[in-house]
Amino acid sequence: MSEPAPPRAEVERALGYVFVDPSLLDLALRHSSYAHENENTASNERLEFLGDAVIGMVVGHQLYEAHPDWAEGDLTRALHALVDRRSLAELAGELGLGTWLQLGRTEQQAGGTTKSSILADGMEAVLGAIYLDGGLEPVHALVRGWFAAALAPDAPQPVRDPKTHLQEAVMAQAGEFPSYGLLHDSEVEGDAERFTVEVRVAGDGWGTGTGRSKRLAERQAAERAIARLEMRDASGETE
Repeated sequence: MSEPAPPRAEVERALGYVFVDPSLLDLALRHSSYAHENENTASNERLEFLGDAVIGMVVGHQLYEAHPDWAEGDLTRALHALVDRRSLAELAGELGLGTWLQLGRTEQQAGGTTKSSILADGMEAVLGAIYLDGGLEPVHALVRGWFAAALAPDAPQPVRDPKTHLQEAVMAQAGEFPSYGLLHDSEVEGDAERFTVEVRVAGDGWGTGTGRSKRLAERQAAERAIARLEMRDASGETE
């Protein structure tokens, strides 16, 4: 037996948008796991594809207008920070989107309503549905509200991710990418210093880092390599 569609008025109130064609909202909230368990039922995957393109364009446009003094790199970093999957999942969580997503029984039992990937996909699908229903203007209006702090004239320029910063610096100076190698894994779940990683350039170690995950360890290693580069540049030394 199929689940009933979520109460549209409740969803629309949370979104701040009322659909002209409510079937678009119903489709946007229908995950592929639900569609697979119900024959002749479409999922939100196509709307997800569209929403991904729409949110990138709208946020990019608004960042461009809000920050005329920012360089291309600053705009790109801000765009990625606002529309990456983690950010969209957080936004979906704030709106309570997981409550209204239609999931298959297996996905429900696996806690799908709180999974970041499902929440981010659902957010993109909803944005795609809003675009089809009302065009770009309502998406622009929602984005202005959701990301007001980042779009404010006095918003701070986004800080570069240490790994990206190091990669850009090494490419400019050495013409190659840094690489990361695992030095140690305690194999203890939850260990704050489980992984130890070294970042290398042309085979030479430039810094090590430790962390609960490889990503955090690599980030720390990159930060230490950047500090080494800055000290070298300040002293006028060469590698």
